[in-house]
Amino acid sequence: MSEPNDSVLLAGDVPRAVPVSISVQPHLRDVGETKNSLSIAAASMPTAGPLIDRYGRVHEDLRISVTDRCNLRCVYCMSEEGMTFLPRSELLSFDEIVKIARVAHTLGVTAIRLTGGEPLVRKGLASLIAQLSEIGFDDLALTTNGMQLATLAPKLADAGLKRVNVSCDSLKADRFESIRRRGDLATVLGAMDAAEAAGLNPVKVNVVLLRGNNEDEILDFAAFARQTGRVVRFIEFMPLDAQGQWDRTQLVPGHEIFERINEAWPLEAVGDLDGPAPAERFRFVDGHGEIGLISSVTQPFCGTCNRLRLTADGSIRNCLFSDDEYSVRDILRANVGDREIENLLRRAVWAKFPGHAINEPSFLRPARSMSMIGG
Repeated sequence: MSEPNDSVLLAGDVPRAVPVSISVQPHLRDVGETKNSLSIAAASMPTAGPLIDRYGRVHEDLRISVTDRCNLRCVYCMSEEGMTFLPRSELLSFDEIVKIARVAHTLGVTAIRLTGGEPLVRKGLASLIAQLSEIGFDDLALTTNGMQLATLAPKLADAGLKRVNVSCDSLKADRFESIRRRGDLATVLGAMDAAEAAGLNPVKVNVVLLRGNNEDEILDFAAFARQTGRVVRFIEFMPLDAQGQWDRTQLVPGHEIFERINEAWPLEAVGDLDGPAPAERFRFVDGHGEIGLISSVTQPFCGTCNRLRLTADGSIRNCLFSDDEYSVRDILRANVGDREIENLLRRAVWAKFPGHAINEPSFLRPARSMSMIGG
């Protein structure tokens, strides 16, 4: 494992990312141990410059969950019945979200993605987007299941939203309904058209593949990418389902997806055009479209991860698969200043592990599911 770089990064210095091992100790769950590790890490934490961790990764991407609620019950995310959601009072207000985002922007965060749950079930979301847009982020995007997107797309675009990712796990209507348990395929396909018409481009299509369920549609989705020009991104099933039933036999590895598509339509790597990103990008050699592979389990991208997450109830998470959380809501509601928020963000980043440890025997799956964390 690479040794931490404990040197202080001064304002104006340009950090250099270094390769890190994916193999790490399991994420801590004991509160006492976590606090102790935090105090040790904070001793050498930079107090100026960008949000950098001990392994040289600069964090420029903030995923903001605006709600843990959703109007669907996808099998790989939520239970069909018995879901318990946060009381409204525990959710961050739009003003609180904007305050955190402003501080993050001063620390070098350039990209915001709004997530959930399903972000479009949060009333008045366009007003939040307008406020975030005024801050001046380079990218302001949203991930949605598409059920309410068609009617809201023009308003969201006018507010300053730049692009959307739309989840769609099957191009067969009956199978789509069995995976989502609610909703319908026609609505989601119409939402993609509406998003493009509103200028929310490029529209990316997120597909979670489940072995024995929809992996026979790999070529169908590749053809969809070729025909529509939309970037289809295949996502490995991750251990973040509310039921806790994930196992490796259910996931379809990225290399298998690549091999199937490449055999039908040759692919070539696009390369790193946008900096660190979760998806490996490939374009069709004949020029007809592009796909992405998000192989979080079999080919982790931890070594270049530049993301932080803000949960709907105001906790900062430095890794999707970690249980370590830092409540910014609590200090916000104690009427603290920007400096205290900045310090919490720095502490969260500085304490980040080098990798998620999914492939280690000692891995402990997160206590919160994807809908509670925010994608």
